[in-house]
Amino acid sequence: MSEHADSALRKASEEKLRRFDRLRGKEVRPGQFWDLVIVTAADEEQRAAYEVQISEKLCRNELPLGIPYQVFADPPGPKIGNGGSTLYSFSHLEKKYGETLSSLRVILIHAGGSSQRLPSSSALGKIFMALPLGDPLYQMLELKLAMYVDFPARMRPGVLVTCADDIELYSVSEDVEFNKPGFTALAHPSALSIGTTHGVFVLEPEERSEVNEMEYRLCVQFLHKPSIDEMQKSGAVCKRKQGTCREEEFVYTDSTYYMDYSTVLKLLGMLEEIGPLDCEIDAYGDFLQALGSGASIEYTNNTVNVTKRENSLVEVRQKIFYHLRGIPLNVVVLNKSKFYHIGTSEEYLLHFTGQSGLREELGLLHAAFTLCECSVGCVMHSVVHPSSVVSAGSVVEYSRIGSSVTVGHGSIVSGCWINAGLTVPPRTFMHTLAVNLNGQAGFVTVAFGTNDNLKNTVASPADLSGLVLFGTSLLECVERVGLCPESVRFSGEKLACSLWNLCLFPVCSDLQSSSSKSLEVVQALCSGSGFTLAKDTRLVSLQESLQNKSHEEMLKFRRKLYRDIVKEK
Repeated sequence: MSEHADSALRKASEEKLRRFDRLRGKEVRPGQFWDLVIVTAADEEQRAAYEVQISEKLCRNELPLGIPYQVFADPPGPKIGNGGSTLYSFSHLEKKYGETLSSLRVILIHAGGSSQRLPSSSALGKIFMALPLGDPLYQMLELKLAMYVDFPARMRPGVLVTCADDIELYSVSEDVEFNKPGFTALAHPSALSIGTTHGVFVLEPEERSEVNEMEYRLCVQFLHKPSIDEMQKSGAVCKRKQGTCREEEFVYTDSTYYMDYSTVLKLLGMLEEIGPLDCEIDAYGDFLQALGSGASIEYTNNTVNVTKRENSLVEVRQKIFYHLRGIPLNVVVLNKSKFYHIGTSEEYLLHFTGQSGLREELGLLHAAFTLCECSVGCVMHSVVHPSSVVSAGSVVEYSRIGSSVTVGHGSIVSGCWINAGLTVPPRTFMHTLAVNLNGQAGFVTVAFGTNDNLKNTVASPADLSGLVLFGTSLLECVERVGLCPESVRFSGEKLACSLWNLCLFPVCSDLQSSSSKSLEVVQALCSGSGFTLAKDTRLVSLQESLQNKSHEEMLKFRRKLYRDIVKEK
């Protein structure tokens, strides 16, 4: 994308943010904003945590007022995926609003899940991820609403479906309208390598010599995480000139989509026929692959990208296909747009501290709603002593940093209280959770390398060498902190052994000692220096901490930081 296009995105983003800021804390008029904002949650506990945070935002005038903000939790039982969450949300809406739903413009934001690739968002939700932007500080919820602030006025009654961990930027000259029957999806030009991890549109061919900023096209077929060979064979690959003598190949990838009210009713009828879901349904792969003139039922048997295959999955997919086939998939091609995903630690650091175009195009800051004079990294909603240093390439959020502390390069510090004189080694992820274990309140600070794979599993606890923590075999790591390999415990299912459920993090009585104790463990893991955990130390995993988290205690710490920052400012 050219420098001119980048500046156009920045100008467009600034205008959207200004428009949204004018609505914050104000009663919105009918047609001025969404009629209803829905956020999905994985379970009732997550729903309660989300509702508390939204309520506090409304009290602090951080959101537009006068409309319902509702959180719908997935039903207990098997995971149902964001497709299942979509269906159950529609069911809740129909029961609550009845015929009135046919006149409402609704935004549905998927925010459930455990966020294993960015654990700092696991406890309180990635929809409440802090962003270095705005005053009051933006979280992902505000940014989503700001970037789509112009959509409701151009949308027929229906539902816009989006996810909590991506950002789409496009210029204000592209007046996107959602007024066609069926589905209407946004499409963004992307490299073929990006297409392999996203949805890809195969569009009806058009004969034209010039490319417009925005085009309305029909989709022949939707591919879900296809191989490059599949993209080539299906006709999804497009070409555009780069300079005077070479062409660049690209594909159009998915992000957000809209469905009209009649389509919502079709999906409700389908859910009634299927009955209670017992398998994961994808709101993109399983819905959109059923659409378009080239759609084939063959995709229903492809389970390559399925995390856990249930026996009913293929049958449910086939019912989706038969209910949705023939419904048009309209595509709004945004040729001057960008799509950013912030779902992993690497992406988080890149976009907030690195050379990502998002920093410039969205106007992200180094310090946002914070007391900090010493950062070359990114600091949000935190109090950092003037004598401390947050190094380049690092992010500190919702934390209190004492005097003479150094946060090393490429680190993430979230929800921590770090005592004076301590050092966070480079490329360290630290996150403190308040927990309640068997009626006993406490704090656990989990710590990993920012490049560690928390989802990688081994067959049994006997294979510790198959897991890597801070770049070192887990077998060697446990020995460095004085543990016997045979005594290492993994929480949850016995056959699932990973860093996610590795019990290596001390339970402490207060937030400060929790950060300090875990830093001792990290220093030993990184340097191999002599250190031994006390035999009576209770060690738990990130998984176990999340299962026993106290979101109220964590929010209490954030509120105290908020008051201190407001007082000083």
